[in-house]
Order: sequence, then structure tokens, then C-alpha cells
Amino acid sequence: MIIILLAVFYIFTPLLILHLCHRFPFVNKLGAVIIAYAVGLILGNIGILPSMGTYLNEYLTINPNANNEDIKALIADDLITRKDLLAFNIYKLRDTLMSITILLAIPLMLFSANVKEWKKMAGKTFISLIVGLFSVVTVVVAGYFIFRGKGMPNLWKVSGLLIGVYTGGTPNLAALKMMLDVDANTYILTHTYDLIIGAFYIAFLMTVGQKVFHRFLPKFPIPLDEVKIKDLDGKDPFWGILRREKFYPLLKAYLVAIGIFAIGIILSMLTPGNLTMVVVILTITTLGILASLIPVINRIDKTFESGMYLILIFSIVVASMADVRNFAGLTPGLFAYITVAVFGSLILNVIINKIFKIDADTTMITSVGLICSPPFVPVIAGAIGNRHIIVPGITVGIIGYAIGNYLGFLVATLLHAL
Repeated sequence: MIIILLAVFYIFTPLLILHLCHRFPFVNKLGAVIIAYAVGLILGNIGILPSMGTYLNEYLTINPNANNEDIKALIADDLITRKDLLAFNIYKLRDTLMSITILLAIPLMLFSANVKEWKKMAGKTFISLIVGLFSVVTVVVAGYFIFRGKGMPNLWKVSGLLIGVYTGGTPNLAALKMMLDVDANTYILTHTYDLIIGAFYIAFLMTVGQKVFHRFLPKFPIPLDEVKIKDLDGKDPFWGILRREKFYPLLKAYLVAIGIFAIGIILSMLTPGNLTMVVVILTITTLGILASLIPVINRIDKTFESGMYLILIFSIVVASMADVRNFAGLTPGLFAYITVAVFGSLILNVIINKIFKIDADTTMITSVGLICSPPFVPVIAGAIGNRHIIVPGITVGIIGYAIGNYLGFLVATLLHAL
């Protein structure tokens, strides 16, 4: 019953958020994405949802495909409690919702894309990608020498994890955990700190990031009225989305998106486990772009806004995972190291991009594609109101996924040898 109620909360809370944005101008100014993120953070930290115990966390690290029967067996052996079973089911619900919402949102948001405009950004996006990778590697390596010998054993392994997660994403983090033989406690603590610091990073970018970066970097090269997602969180884009003339065509768009989703999943089953997410994201992005070239799909109204609704669900779910109750065994040095890795690489990214005259939006979306992975690209694009940076940002994230494991393992091995 609790799982059903939680699922209903995740799926339908965005309706309330959008209603408040429509009803109250001051709420609309904050933005639906930011409010959704805040709701998720509150939900994850007020203590009403159980968190998994250390043993179950370690078990799932080793057995990521565990099911309810496996967990019940652990309960029968008195290794975990029934509270852990509830926490496990919440974990599976969140994982399912995150996967479904993002894998449907990306093609929906791409259906309205204007492919002709992408060539205007290709060169600078590539430069920004190289700068972003350089910034992450440089700051993580510098942080290793700063924090080495300060109570954190095998820091070189943590450095490898950070390179992987901040050039690719969580799949790279999990893969490098196995490649570098990182103990479960270090992995769990690193992932927990990453979620918390990532929440502050995302919050900064969604609120004042664009204004701050405009002080140092050029504005987006395409005229504002051509890229702005006008009143994204308010009345105009979402209002009337359930009317017959809008809703029925949207059902067709959803069917196409589900078909693309299915193709991505099928192709991912034919690849090694560590490449699954790469294949899925690459497939749905490519097919979403190709579908946008079909006039009958490209002309369907409200596809972008439908995708944004799914992004709101995703935002609430992922923010609710940042649970400060998991901070048992706080390691200040590790927390500081991860903070330096995230915000230090962002600052270095801005400094170098200023030299190359890369605009603020491209800088932000490149950083997000690397630090937070492709699923967060539409979140930031929606928050700053620029749909044209979605494809470049996803492309950056895909490249990060592809090279994250190699780069993380290489850097960790080199640091260990020093």
C-alpha cells in the first residue's frame, strides 16, 4: 500500500505543481523544475521513508539484479529486517520511475527539434566537451594530491570512481567499483555524498547559475526568441494539453516514444552490461532525432511539454534519493574531495571557456552532461529555457558514458603507480 501511495505521489505531484505555477505568478517565477526538486529533497529528508541498512546496500552492490524473493530469503536468515524489504521496494520503484520517465522524455522532447539549428553549435560544443573532460580530470587529480594521507585509504580508487561518475554517470561508478575492487562502504559513502553534493550543484544551475555565468561568458548565439521555452512552467505551454485536439495526437507521439523505448531496451540486451545505458540513451536519442524529421511527428503539439512533465516526475524521484540519514560514518575529507571535484571542475570549466568564448548555456549543459549524465540535460535545459542545448548536452553525456570507464581506470592506475 505504501509503495502504491508513493508511486501516486511521484506521478501526480507535478500536476499540483503546474497548477500552482498557473495560479500564482510568484510560484511560476521559481519554476516547476526547481519546485519539483525541492519537493523531492523534502520527501527524502523528513524521515517518513525508510532507508536500506548497510548489509542490504552491500548485498545490492554485489547483486544489482536482486528481486523480492532474494530479499525475503535474507529476512528468513535474519540478515535483514522487514523494514529493509520496504526500503528495497521503494528503491526498485524509484529506479523504475527514473528509467521510464527519462527514456520516454528524451524522444518526446526531441520530436519538436529543429535539426537545422544544430550545426550552429557543433564546433563550440566539441571544444566545450574537451574543456569539460580536461577540467574534471585536472581537478580530481589535484584533489588526490591535496587530500592524500588525510585518513582516506586507497584514495586512488576513489579518484577513479570520481573520474568515472563525473565524465559518465552512475553506470560508470558501478562499473569502476568492480574494476578497481572498491570496498562496499567506500562505494556507498561516495555515492551518497555524490547525491547530496549533486543536489546543490543542480540547484545552483537551475536557480542563479545562468545569471552568474553571464557575467563571465557570452550569451547563447541564437537569438533569445528562437530558443526560449516561453513560460515553460506556466500557463501557455501546459494549458489545454488534455483537450481532445491536443491529447489524441499526443497519444500517437507517446506510442512512437514507447516504440523507440522498446527498441533501445532490445538493443541494450545484445550488449555487455556496462554498455547498457550507453546503448539505450544513444538509441533513443538517435531515433528521436530521426523521428523529428518526419513532419507528421514534428508537428504534433505539446510533445516537448509532455516530456517536461516526465522530467518533473524524474526530478522529484531523484531528489528524494538524496537522504542525509545515510551519513552514518561521515568522512569530512571524502565529502570535501567530492565537493572540490564537482564545483572545482565547474569553475575551471568556466575559466577556460571564457578564453575560448564559449557561451554560458553551452558551458552549463556540457558540465551537466558530464557531471550528472544525460538524464539531467533536459532538466537543466528546461530550467534555463533553452531547448536547443538538449541534443548537444545528451551527445556530450553519451561520449562521457562511452569513455568514463576507460578514463577512470587509467587515471586511478596512474595515481596508484605514483
